[in-house]
Amino acid sequence: MFHCPACVNSAIPGEYKKAAEALFPPGGSAGGLEEALTFAGILGIDADYRKLLNLGDVRPLGSSPTEEMKKFLLSFQNNLDLLIQKTWVEKNDEDRKDRLQTCIPGLIDVIEKADYGAALKKFGAVLEELAWLLFGAQSRKDDFIEYALRIDTQMGLFWWYGGQIGRVFEGLTDRTVLRAVLLLGLCYLTDF
Repeated sequence: MFHCPACVNSAIPGEYKKAAEALFPPGGSAGGLEEALTFAGILGIDADYRKLLNLGDVRPLGSSPTEEMKKFLLSFQNNLDLLIQKTWVEKNDEDRKDRLQTCIPGLIDVIEKADYGAALKKFGAVLEELAWLLFGAQSRKDDFIEYALRIDTQMGLFWWYGGQIGRVFEGLTDRTVLRAVLLLGLCYLTDF
């Protein structure tokens, strides 16, 4: 996914660095719910994120989401579709837009089945493609996160988050944390 060399950590503003490191500590793990709530505050989505967390507890794998969660996921999908459709790209990247839009229903389906690890994996792939659509080749460069942080701190921290989730879904089995990490990104993009 996104390159996140050690120098990126030095680019994260000091007031946010502690919260960022608490959410994704070294070793391929993730912090807990409190760290996710703190990070949501930094991203400016804390009120919406708290509401989202309260739409239901961690559900058993394969169980159906609540009606409120279904409404949220529809809102997420609509906003992401709109973002993708309205993004101007070079003619040779039009097929990327189409491929990305066809991935969204599969992501929603996995989220609805409460398979948070698989959903994070799919969401990471969606973020990688979305970054390409929004930033082009810059999104594949080693200094992408620093670049995004210079444009807007919250947006840069969101893309940093996107670069970290790839290492979380691989070794983490705590479904509460997986859900919390996933909902952070969904909430941010729904409010984008």
